[in-house]
Amino acid sequence: MTITELTALYETYKEPKLHGRYITNSHIKPLLENLDSSFEVFDIGTSVLGKPISAIKIGTGKKRILLWSQMHGNESTTTKALFDFINVLKHSKVALHLKDTCTFYIIPILNPDGAEAYTRLNAVDVDLNRDAQLLTQPESKVLRAVYDSFKPDFCFNLHGQRTIFSAGSINKVATVSFLSPAQDENRTITDSRKIGMDIIAEMNTTLQQLIPNQVGRYDDSFNINCVGDSFQSFNVPTILFEAGHYANDYDRNQTRFYIFSSYITAFNYISSEEISGDNYNAYFEIPENDKCFYDVIIRNANVGTVEEPQILDVAILFVEKLINGKVEFIPKVDKIELLTNYYGHKEVNANNMSVLGADNKPLMVGVENDFVTIGADNFLLKL
Repeated sequence: MTITELTALYETYKEPKLHGRYITNSHIKPLLENLDSSFEVFDIGTSVLGKPISAIKIGTGKKRILLWSQMHGNESTTTKALFDFINVLKHSKVALHLKDTCTFYIIPILNPDGAEAYTRLNAVDVDLNRDAQLLTQPESKVLRAVYDSFKPDFCFNLHGQRTIFSAGSINKVATVSFLSPAQDENRTITDSRKIGMDIIAEMNTTLQQLIPNQVGRYDDSFNINCVGDSFQSFNVPTILFEAGHYANDYDRNQTRFYIFSSYITAFNYISSEEISGDNYNAYFEIPENDKCFYDVIIRNANVGTVEEPQILDVAILFVEKLINGKVEFIPKVDKIELLTNYYGHKEVNANNMSVLGADNKPLMVGVENDFVTIGADNFLLKL
């Protein structure tokens, strides 16, 4: 599918009722209720706090694809793109081949308590992506039960990534990152990993036309407690998605399109080919993620005194907080030092002038500041 066709598909079928970073059961419930009879919609269990965990099943094909999103409750970009894809399945003739060749089992929000609270963890502060073996949590048990009963041929583990990640160690943000997880301590390149790598390489080919040099490869250190590593150890090709930052896109609206494009590319590839993994080497051409970014860097800031100037850089990271049902991005000083090998999504040159925080107090690491004073002028940090 060409970029023009992908763009037209997205613009036609993007779900208008989902926007921003805060996506919960209450947002997706009316969308699930509005699906036609070709979709099976049902609850597969409940969360710690008793919220329903819903699933969607569609298609009659022999290639079985399991997808789950918001295992971490505050990682919602992949969920929005899932509903864009569901609209394609619902309305577009393009989807006929997909539904004939594949069966999709979609869990839009695996962690509804975390989604409601806008936290990574579930209601008892457990990271579900570290509970794949012990299965201590109801949400983890639900996912494993689905895996066991559905017997997928492919697993798509859908996540979001912080703004700090770069595609390699250069001034290129990782807008989308992928991983074909390891399935043993030696990180052996097994047949199932090769198939996942092959699919990722296909998605990367599409994304390089949209966001050249902004695709990263996530670290493949092995942890059997992680769901992706665990499912991969069962010899089922598993692909981790990380939806990351794009310039001035803190609501991840632009990233949403790139995730949608990746879905369509991957599913078209799976539906049309018997994937052997022969193209797995192209996966290693994707640069591994580094952590080279801050949200704001103030360069050449005098953080000393007029009498004893100290010229350093100030790194600001935004802390995401749910305030009155909306995600706010609160600036916090993360580092005050020379940041030669780091980049800011926004950079300001203080030109050796004094940089102070609220009430003209010296900046301190760990302190939130909506604005700073640079010389005699106020500079707003908050979005």
